[in-house]
Amino acid sequence: MKTIVENRDLNEQCAVYTHKSGLKVYVQEKPLYSSAYAIFGTRYGSIDTTFKTDKDADFITVPAGIAHYLEHKLFESEDGDAFTRYAKTGAMANAFTSFDRTCYLFSCSSHFEESFRILLDFVQHPFFTEETVQKEQGIIGQEINMYDDSAPWRVLFNLLGALYHKHPVKIDIAGTVESIAKINAPLLYDCYNTFYNLNNMFICVAGNVQAERVFALTDELLKDCEPVEIIRADVNEPYEIVKNRVEISLPVAVPLFAIGYKEACERPQKTVLQRVCTELVMKMLLGNDTPLYKDLFGSGLINENFGAEYFIGHGYASIIIEGESNQPERVYEAINREIERQRSQGLDKTAFERAKKSMYGGYVSNYNNVEDTVMSMVNAAFLQEGVFDQYNCIKQVTYEQVCARFDEIFDVNNSALSVVWGKQEAR
Repeated sequence: MKTIVENRDLNEQCAVYTHKSGLKVYVQEKPLYSSAYAIFGTRYGSIDTTFKTDKDADFITVPAGIAHYLEHKLFESEDGDAFTRYAKTGAMANAFTSFDRTCYLFSCSSHFEESFRILLDFVQHPFFTEETVQKEQGIIGQEINMYDDSAPWRVLFNLLGALYHKHPVKIDIAGTVESIAKINAPLLYDCYNTFYNLNNMFICVAGNVQAERVFALTDELLKDCEPVEIIRADVNEPYEIVKNRVEISLPVAVPLFAIGYKEACERPQKTVLQRVCTELVMKMLLGNDTPLYKDLFGSGLINENFGAEYFIGHGYASIIIEGESNQPERVYEAINREIERQRSQGLDKTAFERAKKSMYGGYVSNYNNVEDTVMSMVNAAFLQEGVFDQYNCIKQVTYEQVCARFDEIFDVNNSALSVVWGKQEAR
């Protein structure tokens, strides 16, 4: 089944094809561009450690880090690795595993079809042996140790450990040296056969391509498979945080901080409206045109490396603020004071209009870049939402809806501060 989704405001359209397996293919043609970008993704990330299918009697629990491990191994085959094949087409290839998804991608300025064939081939044909799996343990073990010494990585995961009691989001995406030692070829195949079922996957393409040709290639190259229903175990994460402070020391020039405001997450995912409203509140409180930001920056408490994100996924949600400061406690206190002030006085309607225009402009600018266009489609595909749902929500959201959302978030009594001090500033 093929449909065309149009947005006349943006002068953009997306062709969507539903393959017989249930996989959806999203294509946005940009004939005036010289490049193309493609992603083959699955709804499978580091938090998916306890699961079963509709055909299984019991849940299984697999070692932390196995999704990331599988991503590494999938590039290999009996005939060599996918990067060598891409080198012949001139494409730039990569992959990433996050908390809730794994994506394989390439960009190219020519030979799109040859590169697309490689992508669909190696992702669908795993090849694991005990010898190659064991070899990878040393490589990924080194990667884990490297991240253990990375201040930005540690400040974030220390914060997640302070916020979350049970949810696997607090565990490093790559796992631990101990957990990956338990990974073997049969476990990799079990995870692959569960989460790399085409019904759990999606393909997103943008650039100088023809949608009909992309759809024809997917029909030719996607293998037959029987859909499975994946059931993830409920975590039952409490609303309350674990602790409100965590501090360590590493060799850094300026101390790093991360502040988290934990939110209840009754649904598996937050809705489009909840996400848009939350991001607008964040812009209104923390954006670089706000009084708070100007005061913190002007007083030297923060620098340009200051930002916030709505950190959300299956069963978890937090607002996370990160930056550098010699006095992170004062930054934390100032943010909390501003939250309470805005809560008592009410959000400024002018600030709402300004934030809405900024968010709208940022969304529109995504369509000037093929990579950003694809990532926008990936987010919609992953959440099984419409391609332009976020745009429509930004356009229609009201001041009253944002105020109502503000009442639900930024609980200063359910927040935590993580700091990485320099060695000379150890507390």
